[in-house]
Amino acid sequence: LELSRNGGSLERDNDSRVKTSQRHSLHHASGADRERAMEELHSLDPRRQELLEARFLGGVSGNTAGSTGSASGGTKTLTNNDCSNHSFGSLGSSSDKESETPEKKHSESSRGRKRKADNQSESSQDDHLKPCDLFISLYLGLPPVIRSPQNSHSHSAPGSSVRHTPLHTLFTPTDLTVVKLATIESNKNLDLEKKEGRIDDLLRANCDLRRQIDEQQKLLEKYKERLNKCITMSKKLLIEKSTQEKQACREKSMQDRLRLGHFTSVRHGASFTEQWTDGYAFQNLVKQQEWIIQQREEIERQRKLLAKRKPPSASSSQSPSTISEPKPRKTKAVNGSENDPFLKPSLPQLLTLAEYHEQEEIFKLRLGHLKKEEAEIQAELERLERVRNLHIRELKRINNEDSSQFKDHPTLNERYLLLHLLGRGGFSEVYKAFDLIEQRYAAVKIHQLNKNWREEKKENYHKHACREYRIHKQLDHPRIVKLYDYFSLDTDTFCTVLEYCEGNDLDFYLKQHKLMSEKEARSIVMQIVNALRYLNEIKPPIIHYDLKPGNILLVDGNACGGIKITDFGLSKIMDDDSYGVDGMDLTSQGAGTYWYLPPECFVVGKEPPKISNKVDVWSVGVIFFQCLYGRKPFGHNQSQQDILQENTILKATEVQFPSKPVASNEAKAFIRRCLAYRKEDRFDVHQLGRDSYLLPHIRRASSSGALPPNSSSY
Repeated sequence: LELSRNGGSLERDNDSRVKTSQRHSLHHASGADRERAMEELHSLDPRRQELLEARFLGGVSGNTAGSTGSASGGTKTLTNNDCSNHSFGSLGSSSDKESETPEKKHSESSRGRKRKADNQSESSQDDHLKPCDLFISLYLGLPPVIRSPQNSHSHSAPGSSVRHTPLHTLFTPTDLTVVKLATIESNKNLDLEKKEGRIDDLLRANCDLRRQIDEQQKLLEKYKERLNKCITMSKKLLIEKSTQEKQACREKSMQDRLRLGHFTSVRHGASFTEQWTDGYAFQNLVKQQEWIIQQREEIERQRKLLAKRKPPSASSSQSPSTISEPKPRKTKAVNGSENDPFLKPSLPQLLTLAEYHEQEEIFKLRLGHLKKEEAEIQAELERLERVRNLHIRELKRINNEDSSQFKDHPTLNERYLLLHLLGRGGFSEVYKAFDLIEQRYAAVKIHQLNKNWREEKKENYHKHACREYRIHKQLDHPRIVKLYDYFSLDTDTFCTVLEYCEGNDLDFYLKQHKLMSEKEARSIVMQIVNALRYLNEIKPPIIHYDLKPGNILLVDGNACGGIKITDFGLSKIMDDDSYGVDGMDLTSQGAGTYWYLPPECFVVGKEPPKISNKVDVWSVGVIFFQCLYGRKPFGHNQSQQDILQENTILKATEVQFPSKPVASNEAKAFIRRCLAYRKEDRFDVHQLGRDSYLLPHIRRASSSGALPPNSSSY
């Protein structure tokens, strides 16, 4: 018995080691072998699969076990553990049950408790195995490992020698296999490794980026420092250049002050007024003109004397041979004195015909020469007048610059360096400036409100300026001055930054040259109409309302180059709310430049007048007329107040063209279409852009008197 017990203990130890090795072998089996084993098990006959499961899982055909044995020696049913041990001992033998002998029963009773404890420990170790692992281990040639539930052994009551067994064993079906679990675990491990590797890569990349950021930050600081040095040097050089230019302008003005003239203060009662005094250049020209006048008078006097000595005409009845030379008349002396100064002078002797014609020709040549000199002096005088206008303008600019608070090259908004004053208006100053950030020249318009104004007036002015900024900011066209920036300096001062144009405006050009050729004027009108078409194609369309030569900048300073339109302070936005079929209401009646506004802007009634883009078309016609003829078509020498009081524009029903200078009939017809009195008869901007006169392929002859087909009604 002792040997039997020792043998059983050794057998259990061997079984435990075998099961452990089976588990390790099962876990270390390759995935391909497991998959192949599962495929072959599933390919078996269903009946054979059922028998195989019953054999290795201790299943009974009825899924029931025998009842418990009694002390009187009744038959004992095999428990699940007994079947398992029996299966391990036989390893594939028959499952027929054998009757127990008393010796076996006694040995079993003496070892029951030990086996039960061992079986429970083994059952707890094998609890993680699944039924399908048994088939896989069988296929792979490994001893099967039975997965016993924890409640496979029933604990007997104290003092009872009877062992209870469960009636049946439950199995939970599942799709998970060890292969799948291993695959999932492997995938999870791979994903975890990838994520950890990705995290490491990102951390390294983050460190690299931080290092690069630090390097770039240091480089940026270095470049900023260098840029600040460049900006400082640029400011210094620009200020030096501007100072030199200012000094040169003042020196030139002082020189021209003597040559061209200057302003002097003249007292009138208790007040002083400035009066202009011409310089020596004008005085010399005036003296030359006076000398020419004297010479002409002297020649005319001598011609009269020559006419008295003119010989008789050759066509007289007497022949030249019979004409005797006139005898000198003898006069008697009064009181016998021949040297008496009161004696009547003798008549001049008659000249021969040749002598007369010779002297007459001399007088004519002298008069022609004097006329030529007078024309040259007049041309020089006109040239000096243009130079004098520039000189007067420069004197006023210098005076305004010296009295400005921005004369010492300040930097506005930490960006715009003011160089010198370009001009001053009613409430604004325009400076030439340099943009230190964009490295370009710009025109800074400084709006200064009167501190004595009421707050309502200040708000109204500021509202119009902001409105101009909003309108102008969205415009982008090569014939329109660009608006770059807008900022405030204080409560009463704000600035707009505009594109800088080197040349003067059209108004200054016309004052200097009076007029221009038709080709030059047509080129300017084409560019203006092109810009107006752009203003009416954007959404919402815009009416400029203040087109005039002063708001048309000549880019190159002459009439042969490009132009740019500026000053949108009075512009009107034709949005859907305010613009109807008849146009939009004119809410700012009285504003604008009267010489360039159409008649409908002067109509006074209960309702405000309706306007459209035809207002700008009228302005184009007036500008074109002024460029061709050097004068305005309506109210030329009148002030705005006189135009308003005398209703000059309301009476301008028809335009009259001077005889000189000569313009083509096509140009006159174009002006008539622009200056049609009734706005219903006037072209709009789109029709004006399609006009035949502005098309480049139309050849016009100045000698042709026929009008274009679309102008026959005018």
